[in-house]
This record gives sequence, structure tokens and C-alpha cells, in this order.
Amino acid sequence: MSTLSTRLLEIRTGVLSKNDQLAARLRERFQRAGVLALNFVSSPGSGKTALLERTLAELVRAGRHPAALVGDLATDHDARRLERSGALVRQIETRDMCHLEAEMIATHLEAAGWNLAELDYLFIENVGNLVCPSGYDLGEQVRVVLLSVTEGEDKPVKYPVLFNSADVAVITKLDLAGACGIDLALMRQNIEEVRPGITIFETSARTGAGMDAWLAWLMAKGVS
Repeated sequence: MSTLSTRLLEIRTGVLSKNDQLAARLRERFQRAGVLALNFVSSPGSGKTALLERTLAELVRAGRHPAALVGDLATDHDARRLERSGALVRQIETRDMCHLEAEMIATHLEAAGWNLAELDYLFIENVGNLVCPSGYDLGEQVRVVLLSVTEGEDKPVKYPVLFNSADVAVITKLDLAGACGIDLALMRQNIEEVRPGITIFETSARTGAGMDAWLAWLMAKGVS
């Protein structure tokens, strides 16, 4: 290995070590507060914000107390959209970074001033990317990977690292499955090939299909 390659590996290892240490402290903090932290990861345009918007609204309606940190390279469009749900929301603008890191989560939680003990859920909407977010722990207890039917059946086998790092998979935009000619059985098969035994939900934030099962799982998981 060249000197340059060795140095790059040392830098990356150091960055990840620092991130993982902070993520571990965040996870302990979430657990002590009794809040369930979920990290939403996916490609751009998978429907993360639409699913989260409906999820937040339903949880608020059910008397739960969710909050969301929303990662994007620029603009607060998604945060303003999610605020309509009645949940606490804060935007994280990463500028030129293609993923969120634990330090960003800690910094924005501090700036928001939220009392975590008063929350039931903390949703973290990561930057849309199928590569970078897989290597960064944010202190979440649950990593949720989203896959839209518009992306095709083979995304899980093309990007196995991200799918293998997830605890739950949510297939989105189910209402478009027919128009896209998608083979849902094959999509599920590919997800399970990469991550055997993973919990999978099929949903449409637009029509509400599959949302009951997803929300029931969240309700049960969020009971501390």
C-alpha cells in the first residue's frame, strides 16, 4: 500500500472512530430519555419526506410526541413541509456533505433545545444517498432504508452495504407499482438476499396503503 493510501486510510479510520464514539454517547442519551431514534436512509426522491410527513401527522394525532431532524444539502423546504404535521422539526443543511454525521445531530439537538425526555420518537431524515450514509452511525436505535418502486427491483443488490446496514426496509410509492411494472416479490427477494430476516413494509404515503402496519410497528417499538 502506498504512503498516500495509508494516510487516507488513517484519516478515514480516525474520522469514523470519532463519529462512532459520539454516536455511542448519543445512543446512550436517547435510551436514558426513553426516545426511539430512527435514521431514514435512501436515494434522493425515494419518498422519505412524504412518508415522514404522514407518519408524523399520524403519531401526533395518536397523542405521541415525535420530532424530526431533516438533512439536505440546501434549503429548509422539507422542514417547513414537515412542520405542518404539528411535530417538532429542525433542518440540517449540510452544504457540500452527502450524509449526516453524529456531530451534526448533537449540535442541532443542542441548538433546538428539545427535552428528549418529553419525546417518544426522534426521526432523522438523512441526505439522499445510497453510499455515504451507510458508514456513519448517528446514534439511532433503528436504521430504516427506503426503496421506491420507481427505482427498480435491483437497487438492494447494487448497493448492498446500505441495505445490509438497515434494520427495517420500507418499500414506498406502492400506488405506482402497476404503472412501473415492478415485480414486488423480486424486490422483496433482493432485499432479503442482502439482509436476511429484515422487516419489510410496503407503503404508499399518498393513498395510505400499508401505513397501518408501519404505524402499528412504530407504536409497539416506541413503548419504553
